[in-house]
Amino acid sequence: MYRFVFKTVFTRIDPEQAHHLVISGLRLGTRIGAGRVLERLCRPAESLQVRALGLVWPSPFGLAAGFDKGATSVLPLANLGFGHIEIGTVTAAAQPGNPRQRLFRLVRDRALINRMGFNNDGAAAVRPRLEEIRSQIAELKRAGRHVPVIGVNIGKTKVTPLEEATEDYLISTRTLAPVADYLVVNVSSPNTPGLRQLQDITSLRPLLAAVGAAADEAAQRHVPLLVKIAPDLADADVDAVAELVSDLGLDGVIATNTTISREGLQSDPAQVQAAGAGGLSGPVLAERSKQVLIRLRAALPRTTTIISVGGVSTGAEVAERLALGADLVQGYTAFVYEGPLWVRRINRDLRSALRSG
Repeated sequence: MYRFVFKTVFTRIDPEQAHHLVISGLRLGTRIGAGRVLERLCRPAESLQVRALGLVWPSPFGLAAGFDKGATSVLPLANLGFGHIEIGTVTAAAQPGNPRQRLFRLVRDRALINRMGFNNDGAAAVRPRLEEIRSQIAELKRAGRHVPVIGVNIGKTKVTPLEEATEDYLISTRTLAPVADYLVVNVSSPNTPGLRQLQDITSLRPLLAAVGAAADEAAQRHVPLLVKIAPDLADADVDAVAELVSDLGLDGVIATNTTISREGLQSDPAQVQAAGAGGLSGPVLAERSKQVLIRLRAALPRTTTIISVGGVSTGAEVAERLALGADLVQGYTAFVYEGPLWVRRINRDLRSALRSG
């Protein structure tokens, strides 16, 4: 049914507008009671539970940052069966992001190009929403309901100069760490000018050290901290990140973000060129994402969590990432093409794959 709606309706309207329609539909469904039905239908099997970052995850499969930037739809999305939901990217100050149109479908490749530019309401606006969500989650847990782990992904405000980036991240850290199950430092989006320069080890080391200390102090507990890296890093730079993560005792790495490469696409080159700059996501990213995962797993101790993201569409592919050394896996782009019951199919097929494996 969703594929028919996607083909006949969504492909005729702006992708960002379609995204908001889906979100509105999920929220409306929750308000009229359909959320409970979805939860019963989509709740992950108990056998899928895993432990990572000192937490219990209902399923190793979760939703990557970018879908719910402002923590406005966490519980409606939870009803679909995600083991975790990573909100954001959130910045210290609210910002509108880049001018529209800034999201493009490449249907032939089942891919997306985005240059959203960290459009979000800012850390101060997101904090009370997460406080309310955590209160609701506590009630749901007591009732034995499905609740996901909630991660918070933070980035640099666009107008903040690179030399002031650490303090910018610290504003978000102090505001949001107390309401996060885990925190992610995003230094790998291609859509904020200069941001990827922070992946350079000389910049990344003091940034991560400062954020980690501030997060624990603000939350009065240890908040697991991860760094999200780009697939476009050279292998030597991936190795350097792994060494830094080990040196700092960081909790984990998310690999990978979107790519600036356009290699391997089957879509009309004119269509790709017309979409312009931005991060590419979808199946075309899968091979590089797996390469980075393998490289990180070889370099990092098993106690360091790796969340693999990039090109995952099926339960078998999630199982493959776990077999390659990922502790957790995230998806996003296939959600756009497959619809709300995609998560249920992932968890069902993952359960079968893990049983037979």
